[in-house]
Amino acid sequence: QVQLVESGGGLVQPGGSLRLACAASGSIFRLYTMGWYRQAPGKERELVAVITSRGITNYADAVRGRFTISRDNTGNTLYLQMNSLKPEDTAVYFCTADPLAGPSPNGMLYWGKGTLVTVSS
Repeated sequence: QVQLVESGGGLVQPGGSLRLACAASGSIFRLYTMGWYRQAPGKERELVAVITSRGITNYADAVRGRFTISRDNTGNTLYLQMNSLKPEDTAVYFCTADPLAGPSPNGMLYWGKGTLVTVSS
């Protein structure tokens, strides 16, 4: 069982930046593919970014070039640096983990409870 706890969400103006963090339990964090998903009001949940255990990353077209996913295997922490934020980035952001997923997962096994990001002036 893996427990995931997100932090770092909040209100930011368009063009601003936020960094999300996800603290993961378990001693084999380094072996898992980790990812961020988001769900905007009235919309389906969508993949934002993924990083495999080998460091291979994949991004949604909507965030590529603005968001950066990274992981600290020593500290069991996943990050999402979000720059040039837009109102359409407003959503609940979920940290996810899976022992078998690749860089283009169909789904993830473990999910955090999410953190709200609001981009508004």
